[in-house]
Amino acid sequence: MTKSKKPEFRADEFVVYPAHGVGKIISIEEQEIAGFKLELFVINFEKDKMTLRVPTHKALDIGMRQLSAPDVVAKALDTLKGKAKVKRAMWSRRAQEYEQKINSGDLMAIAEVVRDLHRNDDQREQSYSERQLYEAALERLTREVAAVSGVDEAGAQRKVDDVLTSRAA
Repeated sequence: MTKSKKPEFRADEFVVYPAHGVGKIISIEEQEIAGFKLELFVINFEKDKMTLRVPTHKALDIGMRQLSAPDVVAKALDTLKGKAKVKRAMWSRRAQEYEQKINSGDLMAIAEVVRDLHRNDDQREQSYSERQLYEAALERLTREVAAVSGVDEAGAQRKVDDVLTSRAA
C-alpha cells in the first residue's frame, strides 16, 4: 500500500511544509481514523497559531522536507542580489507562477519571487496582489533563514533586507 519510504523526521525538529513554510514537529502520535491506525507528525506553526497533522507515510509525497543546508541558504541570499527577471506575461499569469513557486516550498524558488517582486523606494508602487505575494514569499524566506541560522525572525529579516538594499546600491 505505501510505496514511499518512511521519512527521517524526528520530534523537536524544524521542517518545511510546502503550503505553510517552516514548522516544528512537536510529536509523532498514533490515531485511529475511520478504523485505520495512522502514525502522524504533529507540526506546530507558531506564528500562524496552527497545528497540522500529517500522516508519516505521506510526508515526502506532499513535499515536506528538512530545513535547507546553510550553503543553500547562502545561495538563496545570493539569488536576491541578482537583477529582477520579470516576464512580459500578463500579471494574472505571473501571479499564478509566483504563487506556485511560493507553495512549492523550494527555498531557491521563493528567493526568486522575493527578488522579482522587491521594490526600492524610488520605484513605482506595488499593487495589492503584488505586495501580498511579495510579503508571503519574504515571510517564508526569512522564517527558513532564521531557523537555519539559529537567529530570531527579526535578525533574519535584517539579513535579508541588507542583501536586498545592497543590490540597490
